[in-house]
Amino acid sequence: MRLNTFDNSSFSRGASRSKEMIWLMLRSALFAPWFPIPSILKVIVLRIFGARVGKGVVVRSRVNITFPWRLEIGDHVWIGEEVFILNLAKVTIGSHTCVSQRAFLCTGSHDFRSDAFDLVAKPLKIGQGCWVAANVFIGPGVTLQEGTICLAGAVVLVDAGPNQIMQGNPAMPRENNPHNHPI
Repeated sequence: MRLNTFDNSSFSRGASRSKEMIWLMLRSALFAPWFPIPSILKVIVLRIFGARVGKGVVVRSRVNITFPWRLEIGDHVWIGEEVFILNLAKVTIGSHTCVSQRAFLCTGSHDFRSDAFDLVAKPLKIGQGCWVAANVFIGPGVTLQEGTICLAGAVVLVDAGPNQIMQGNPAMPRENNPHNHPI
């Protein structure tokens, strides 16, 4: 790999630099603090910046959202502390879904086979009624169908569901074993 040849000039940030700068300031003021700021205020700001956000959404402290204009959240979604949503491409989160603390929803990576280490961005979709437990990584292009559960610490690089339980690194569907821990 030759990083001096890296060029992401073809990547569209989806908004003007001034809009992005204003977003960064508001994100720092409302989303980054460790102390609780009412979710309704965060939801209003997300909507102002182009996110589609349903009703009853809870956004906890220290949530990092890169581009709100590439975010769609259904109704009654919980986003836990320190969740990182790197949405270089669209991220969709279905209704009645819980994204637990320190989960990382990642739509971007690099083509390590390319000398220029080209940027790769693919959308990510989480269906309705899913649970993404603490410290889960979900990679670019992944779709979790309705009812999918990703157990704590899972590294999800492939599509899952419906009603599938994913565990491990790399995450695999959980076998129906009575000795498996419930979470």
